[in-house]
Amino acid sequence: MSVDAAMVKYYAQRAPYYERVYHKPERQNDLRELREMVEATFAGMRVLDVACGTGYWTEIISHSAASIVGVDFNEEVLEVARAKQMPSEKVRFLRGDAYALPELSDRFDAGMVGFWWSHVPKSKLRDFLGGLHKRLEPGATVMVFDNAFVQGSSTPLSRKDSDGNPVSQRDAEGNTYQERVLDDGSTHQIVKNFPSAEELRATVEEMATNVRVTFLTYYWVLSYCTVT
Repeated sequence: MSVDAAMVKYYAQRAPYYERVYHKPERQNDLRELREMVEATFAGMRVLDVACGTGYWTEIISHSAASIVGVDFNEEVLEVARAKQMPSEKVRFLRGDAYALPELSDRFDAGMVGFWWSHVPKSKLRDFLGGLHKRLEPGATVMVFDNAFVQGSSTPLSRKDSDGNPVSQRDAEGNTYQERVLDDGSTHQIVKNFPSAEELRATVEEMATNVRVTFLTYYWVLSYCTVT
């Protein structure tokens, strides 16, 4: 199974209880700060929310954003997102591929990418961002946020070959992996990268202006404007 197919299967099965990750006690102070940052950034904006998942962050910005289109590949997570109480005149959800975003008639002056960057293989990151930027107006605001690795709170890094034998944590591209265990006992090996501030800046080089990187304890935030 490809890393992309494995990711799709994993999140489809995890959809009913994905949001438990936001209940970890030690992360609550960081989450409050992150929610405030995200809500303030997208206030009054027309937002394209890529890999929106269960709509947790979509709901948070729905109170302040002008409009939002959430896109995700999994119908299972979109069902959870659509069941949330959000204003239908401002928010809609579509099934789509983050690597080949659908043509949309909406005009967006902002893009949100929450907890997806870490799952994108490093060789695909700039192509992914290029595809996102094509759906945004020149000079649009982009905010990306994801997990920082914290020993004892984050799932340990591990990688196995097709026979289940442990191998080097990094693959040939430098991607790292985690083995996730779901409630049904199934195990899933997924790409999970933890970039440094320097790596984040290097990835958007020549694609962005006004680049800002912020590290909290458990999360990092990258914000910038697309090149006009």
